[in-house]
Amino acid sequence: MFTPPTLSSETIAHIGPFELRNTILTSWIVIAFIAIGVLIYYRKSKKLMPDGWQNFVEMVIEGILNFFETITADRGLAKKFLPICGTIFLYVFISNLFGLLPGFGTIGIYETHEGREVLVPFFRSVNADVNMTLGIALISVVMSQVYGLGALKLNYLKKFFVNPLKDFVGCFVGILELVSEFAKIISFSFRLFGNIFAGEVLMMVMLFLVPFIAPMPFYGLEMFVAFVQALVFSLLTLVFFTMAVTAHGGHNEHEETNGVRSLRDETP
Repeated sequence: MFTPPTLSSETIAHIGPFELRNTILTSWIVIAFIAIGVLIYYRKSKKLMPDGWQNFVEMVIEGILNFFETITADRGLAKKFLPICGTIFLYVFISNLFGLLPGFGTIGIYETHEGREVLVPFFRSVNADVNMTLGIALISVVMSQVYGLGALKLNYLKKFFVNPLKDFVGCFVGILELVSEFAKIISFSFRLFGNIFAGEVLMMVMLFLVPFIAPMPFYGLEMFVAFVQALVFSLLTLVFFTMAVTAHGGHNEHEETNGVRSLRDETP
């Protein structure tokens, strides 16, 4: 009997009062995978002659940095935002790929819920849990405010708070800007969650109807979606960071230049 994936992640074990969910377990595996890759690179980077893995990692990082530079139009800002935006891209992309591995969503234990047996998988795609996508969205939105305040100081708040007695239209626009900051959290969370969860359901349906044959074309499609979603999430974050450090209407050119220059000066 076919059982569609649930909207929420499933609990597979308890560690005291802590519920170990399948998406958390997958997240730990992804983090361990990335950490091992970084450790291998660190050890190989001490060699005078770079070899395969070191060259590959440096090629990926340099490619991401150059691509980010085309968005920010400034290499200093691209370097400044690379740690967060690049990490988001790699983490989301690798997490999405892990969700396509054999056994994800199909290997687990059967439990009885509401009088029927349902499969509780041991592993599940990380971003098929809205809690994970919400966490990444919060990092993106909160850090955009941090960068904005760091670059423009209190002038950054003028984007949101305008004296209605002096500029009623500007005050209304500021309220819309403030609402849009909270809307980013929702749109970020559900865009990534919706695409990954929909792909998970699609793969489960294909595996149930025609195993081994029908799912193959969809694997290629889901790999493309995994890349696109990671790219979209990281690029939107980069755009929000860049907009945050750029002065808005009501700030003079001197304030804008000083704000962006101060952020560049902090770039190693």
